[in-house]
Formats: sequence, structure tokens, C-alpha cells
Amino acid sequence: MSGHPFHRDELVAQHRFNDDWSDARAVRLGRLIGNAINDEQALFIEGCPFFFLATADADGHCDCSYKGTEPGANGRLLAAAWVAAPQRLLFPDYAGNRMFNSLGNILANPHVGMIFIDFSTQTRLRVNGTATVLEGNGEWRERWPTAARAIEVGVVQVYWNCSQRIPRQP
Repeated sequence: MSGHPFHRDELVAQHRFNDDWSDARAVRLGRLIGNAINDEQALFIEGCPFFFLATADADGHCDCSYKGTEPGANGRLLAAAWVAAPQRLLFPDYAGNRMFNSLGNILANPHVGMIFIDFSTQTRLRVNGTATVLEGNGEWRERWPTAARAIEVGVVQVYWNCSQRIPRQP
């Protein structure tokens, strides 16, 4: 079946676990998944003070990390991610526990998943793509001066995700 971005096993699960599933519904849902970040999505991403990053090593062993930000010189929180172009998203890598789980996984397997959540509006956005570690100075350095490096994600999929079960927080 064509016209949507679901792989074979996702289609198998859709048919197996949804009593009312149809191929037409899969095609309709697939059209909601884009391959470039639009202006509304960029504003949402850049307004989030954190996101969750999913990575996996070369053997498929997964890791999920919280990626937050820090205050800038003016005391206001810096953006946790920046949409540099519709298919190009960057985020800083700050010093942490020095285990380098995410970076090690990215070096072995560049495929990443990101979830941005605003609990006050119960809004969730997903971004899937291919990551590259950026070292040295670059355009990102002015945005995140204390970051050790930045990660660039080439966007493959982006879509608003269901708001069910997101607890409303102030």
C-alpha cells in the first residue's frame, strides 16, 4: 500500500489492534505526517523548554533522554531546540552525567525520535529524523554559548500527536 509513511509492521499492528481500521484511514492519517517543519510547528518547538530524545545503538538497544535548556544572560530560558530550516532542527548538548548515551547512540545509529510536549495546553509534537553531532563553533554557538556541542537533525517526519492522556499542568 502506498500514500502513507507507515512501515509494514506498523500496518500489521494497525490492522491487528484496531477493530475499525481501514487502509483508507491509514492513508488519511499518513497525510498528516509531513517531512518539513512548518511555521506553527517551529514556534511550538522553539517555545518548549525541554523535549524527550529517543536513540538506539547499532543493535537497536534503545535509550530515551530528557533534553532541557538553561537560562541565558538575561535570565530567561534559552530554547531547547531551534528550527534552522524546515528540514533542519538543532539542539544543544550541555555537560551532563558524562555517560554520553545519546551521543554514543547517534554515532552508531543516527536515527532519532523527539517528542515536544506542552502540558499546559496538552499539545504534543513528534519529530523523527537523522542526527549529526556538530563540534567546534557554528551558527548554533550564539544561541547556546555554554553548550559543549550541538546536534543537527535532518527532519524525516513531523506531526502533531494525539493529546489524550497528557496530564494538564499549569
